[in-house]
Amino acid sequence: MKKQINKEATLKGQFEKMIADSLMEIHHYKSVMQIPKLEKIVINAGVGDATKDAKLVDSMANEIELITGQKPIKTRSKKAIATFKLRENQEIGVKVTLRGDKMWNFVSNLINVAIPRVRDFKGVPTASFDGHGNYTLGIKEQIIFTEINYDSVKKIRGFDVTFVTSSKNDEEARELLKAIGMPFAKQRTK
Repeated sequence: MKKQINKEATLKGQFEKMIADSLMEIHHYKSVMQIPKLEKIVINAGVGDATKDAKLVDSMANEIELITGQKPIKTRSKKAIATFKLRENQEIGVKVTLRGDKMWNFVSNLINVAIPRVRDFKGVPTASFDGHGNYTLGIKEQIIFTEINYDSVKKIRGFDVTFVTSSKNDEEARELLKAIGMPFAKQRTK
């Protein structure tokens, strides 16, 4: 028997009930379809040491799978670069695309559990928008996630988390992410 989850308690439920309504009032949208939404999250991790040890890609893939709950795909090099000892079609990273409930669970875990575990945290940077309403956050250590067992980690690695939104510009995307709970750094006044 499946366990029933209170929909209003989840971040997705809060977005559908309260956050979407507040965004509609703030920006004076005429239709509910104009409200910016979080479409997907792409997590990308490059493993530079994979040229020396191919097992490092497998270890990073296992860690990303623990964090996201979804099996990542391994990315391969497009061309050979002799100075980096990189061969063509060699596995050098992993990536995963989250949508739906897995995406909302990851966002909730990132904002409420992982980010508060960052040492000397002063907020995420506000300058990481791409001009089209998408935001990329760099995570320096995978051990901030509680799913990772610190003793089994071979090397501290980072990865990029890209929030893809349906926003037309960066301001709408910033308001969306702020409403979801993203702790942006405070802007300094001159």
